[in-house]
Amino acid sequence: MRWTCFAAGFALAAAIAGTATAQSTSQSTPAAGALDPAAQGALAPAPAPAVEFQIAEGVAALVNDELITSYQLRQRMLLLIAMTQVQPTAENLPAIQRQALNSLIDERLQMQELARFELTVEDADVQRQVAAMAQDVGITADQYLDLLRQAGIDPDTLLQQIRAETGWRRLVGGRFNQRARVGRTQVEQTLQRIAEASSKPQYLVGEIYIDAARVGGMQAAMQGANQLVEQMVQGAPFQAVARQFSSAPSAANGGDAGWLIAGESPPELETAFQNMSPGQLSRPIPVDGGVWIVYLRDRRDGSGTTLVQLKQMMIEASTDAEAEAAATTLASLRPTLTCDNLQQVATQRPGLLASDLGESDVEDLAPQFQQIARNAEVGSVSAPVRTPLGVHVVAVCGRRAGGAQLPSYAEIEDRLMSQQLSMLARRYIRDLREDSTIEVR
Repeated sequence: MRWTCFAAGFALAAAIAGTATAQSTSQSTPAAGALDPAAQGALAPAPAPAVEFQIAEGVAALVNDELITSYQLRQRMLLLIAMTQVQPTAENLPAIQRQALNSLIDERLQMQELARFELTVEDADVQRQVAAMAQDVGITADQYLDLLRQAGIDPDTLLQQIRAETGWRRLVGGRFNQRARVGRTQVEQTLQRIAEASSKPQYLVGEIYIDAARVGGMQAAMQGANQLVEQMVQGAPFQAVARQFSSAPSAANGGDAGWLIAGESPPELETAFQNMSPGQLSRPIPVDGGVWIVYLRDRRDGSGTTLVQLKQMMIEASTDAEAEAAATTLASLRPTLTCDNLQQVATQRPGLLASDLGESDVEDLAPQFQQIARNAEVGSVSAPVRTPLGVHVVAVCGRRAGGAQLPSYAEIEDRLMSQQLSMLARRYIRDLREDSTIEVR
């Protein structure tokens, strides 16, 4: 199935390439729909409509006096069509051209910045990524590049895109890695927030965000979003479209926004989530500054169960006087106690008992411990608490929502850092655009 969808996108590009190049360039291209015989046996793509690329020959844009030619723009458009399987029409071709030109402008700025920092990407790194892309659809790297040629796409178009993306990731990571560091407190607060929201509905979402400022205003954003929805309804893969057209940080992951908790998204999106069933694609949703398209992959009701990992230290006490003395002793020890050392400290003094209570449902705990388990910060040690057995201090060593496959500490840390780097990268390219001379012709 992956191979069939992939090759169908190249069939579209090949058909368009035949029309466009015959009309506007003298370079020789294969006949429309010319694919490897094995590929043709695996699919029967619908013929692409005859749509002409109305692009004047010459220079499409200047980026700090570096040329983007009309030929390069056509090539990027063909690559975008092949990768997304968006069926070109007279209505959506301007949006495809605008997206292709924007990506070329960003790419030029990125490559200029890489040169300024003397950062290079080796050919071997690019070839490895091509091999991985080819393997993903079940063919060799040579077959992959042959399909590009058969679709009228110079392989250098893809190789240059990969080179720029790879170098840009390295540059952004190298320059901003320290600024994007995520502290333990931030991760734990995120985990606690997720645990506390475990009783709320949750939505597994794919997202595409069309930035109005990037495409020429809200009207253009709505028109482009409507065209993308139409194309995806007709079979263009959501992930491929998101990678090429979305301005959201999740674009690099095919629009995968992960599980979202009810109440955390803008009201316009919340309304859409509530009225959608798994597998449904939304209509364009206008918000301040742009337009969202969301794909509801799955949904689940909140579990309401919270699981906590607890450790305790106690002193047995049967009278009020014994309890008071025990509370004084435990209160003096409390500032030195952690989840890691609590049991060890108990072995060093007579009369102290410590135990690891493991992971428990909050509802199954003694009433005196439930409020601590629900509300205390992870890693904290409670004030002394009296029970019929004696006086205790309780360390909260972990908390998660029960019954749901929620992210681990490492996954949350990676996600937050990725979001930080993505935000810094967008700000970086925005600043480069503002500081550069860009002339679109």
